[in-house]
Amino acid sequence: MALTNEILKEKLTEKFGEALTNWEEPYGMLAVTAPAEMNLKVMQHLYDDDSTRFRFLTDLTAVHYPERKGEELCVVYHLHSLENNVRLRMKVYVPIEKPDVFTATQLFSGANWMERETYDNFGVNFVGHPNLTRILNVDEMDYFPMRKEYRMEDPTRIDKDDEMFGRGGTVA
Repeated sequence: MALTNEILKEKLTEKFGEALTNWEEPYGMLAVTAPAEMNLKVMQHLYDDDSTRFRFLTDLTAVHYPERKGEELCVVYHLHSLENNVRLRMKVYVPIEKPDVFTATQLFSGANWMERETYDNFGVNFVGHPNLTRILNVDEMDYFPMRKEYRMEDPTRIDKDDEMFGRGGTVA
């Protein structure tokens, strides 16, 4: 029997119950939110279960939602079951004050650099990672550049003309 989003949702709900929330299916890809303390348990189950076989981590990144108090950082996993040709997006929200998520490097060796990049840009602490150090930015940086804590542009700049970029001015 082919693995569908409906079957996958049933299997995960059967195993983890109400702990998994926010089920969505944007563009045909099943998406779910898991508690931070369960991220590795869910991925381990998806990896080990012979009917799901999610054994490829396509991508791992984070998103900063400064308006979501207590869950400002969202770690996003894109998992792929190559044998079933099914993809799954799993989200895990953590507070910016304690951005701890268990590392996935035991399951997916490719998670190593993805987690380092996510740490480097967003400050997510992947607990148990074998070498959680900066990978793109200099070691001396004391901030995380992809967080939405900085203005996109300096409003005091006078060396550019906004009309040249299609902003402001009049249309002739």
